[in-house]
Amino acid sequence: MNNSNIKPVSVLLRPRITEKAALGVDKLNVYVFEVTKDATKKSISTSVHGAYGITPTKVRVVSLPAKKVFVRGKRGIKSGVKKAYVYLKKGDKIELI
Repeated sequence: MNNSNIKPVSVLLRPRITEKAALGVDKLNVYVFEVTKDATKKSISTSVHGAYGITPTKVRVVSLPAKKVFVRGKRGIKSGVKKAYVYLKKGDKIELI
């Protein structure tokens, strides 16, 4: 897989703001982002550095599969997502809101 033509800023789609993500920010200084399907750890790291000016110490990537759902009598598919956990040094901070 060749990722040389991906722009670094286009890798990050949006921050994932949930209760669990907020606890990670408070306790471990970990931020969660939704990223594109073909993003790599290195492209995510350069994208965070380009967008926020902070170099992450560690990046972990999780791919969540698509799920079949049944809501109000109708069947559907909840699309899968790829998310990245971005670890920062103790003094660093990202302003998301």
